[in-house]
Amino acid sequence: MTARAEVISLGCRLNLAESAQMRELLAGEPDIVVVNSCAVTAEAVRQTRQAIRRARRSRPNARLLVTGCAAETERETLAAMPEVDGLVANADKLDPRAWNVPAAAYPAPRQHTRAFVGVQNGCDHACTFCVIPQGRGASRSRPIAEVLGAIARDLEQGVAEVVLTGVDLTSWGQDLPDAPKLGHLVEAILGAFPALPRLRLSSVDGIEVDPLLFDLLACEERLMPHLHLSLQHGADLILKRMKRRHLRADALDLVRRLRAARPELAVGADLIAGFPTETADHHRANLSIIRELDIVHGHVFPYSPRGGTPAARMPQLDHTLIRDRAAELRQAVANQRDRWLGTLVGKPHPVLAEKDGTGYTPHYARVVLPTGTAAGTIVTVTPGQVQQGILG
Repeated sequence: MTARAEVISLGCRLNLAESAQMRELLAGEPDIVVVNSCAVTAEAVRQTRQAIRRARRSRPNARLLVTGCAAETERETLAAMPEVDGLVANADKLDPRAWNVPAAAYPAPRQHTRAFVGVQNGCDHACTFCVIPQGRGASRSRPIAEVLGAIARDLEQGVAEVVLTGVDLTSWGQDLPDAPKLGHLVEAILGAFPALPRLRLSSVDGIEVDPLLFDLLACEERLMPHLHLSLQHGADLILKRMKRRHLRADALDLVRRLRAARPELAVGADLIAGFPTETADHHRANLSIIRELDIVHGHVFPYSPRGGTPAARMPQLDHTLIRDRAAELRQAVANQRDRWLGTLVGKPHPVLAEKDGTGYTPHYARVVLPTGTAAGTIVTVTPGQVQQGILG
């Protein structure tokens, strides 16, 4: 029996959304493996190489192709790997012509719980640590009609939650006629699909949250009370050296105003440990912003220099120090998360069931579900305890 096409996804939620589309494109292709790579950190590139080697061991006779950000930023290195049969440009990976397949779409695989819908790609900013613009190119927005069409297809498959994703999600619309803001897209989705139970945003740049989006986050129950900030650091000097467009006070003010209207809001954030020139005081500012924002969903990245970025030419910190500071940040997030989870015990929560017997509350707390709960359904659960970071 001929093995079917396989797509291995690494990295961000946008990659997850694109991988689902690639599976649809390649559904009729036999014996092909695609590694949809990530290049956000040196560790991500290492994991990409590992995934390639594992894929070759498990599918020795398959045609193995690599796409994604690392296929751009590490093109020569990946192309030289003996396991790799070819590379597909990141910008072309959703184009049927890049795979030599018919343009007619195959039925998408059924998604029982949530659908990741990519609405924006690329980035026009120049953060000094980031290699992603090299892998993704300039910012491009998906028009509203196209987004609505994609969501309509997902809802036909029984999806209960839609997650909007992008490289720089809050820049959506700036390249479209009249330059609409992300709030306009969110409002259009909620208006077009009144039966959609849940709409969630992936990582957002807080400084780009427009007034309409703010109002929807504050007041619209179907837009989940879960804000994941592309924060990166808690010290203003480091933020300036990163060429971020916000300061510490901007993040604090945004969360304060949102929580005043919607107290149940759960905050997540991306944080970098050990950025070049980071002092002990800067690290303490990173730790303290976790407490001040009450960050309960943290993505902590130990800084690693990426070739071709300005930060790679700055004075670097010792690797052991970076690792230790990252561990402290993760522990600080874990402390906030444990405290927060404790406040959810004994209260009823609507939980979207996953296939593995757990599910997620609107603010993205994971919950163990009663045996036999059907995936894709939303059930009310009153957890009685917290065990290993999961409500039960």
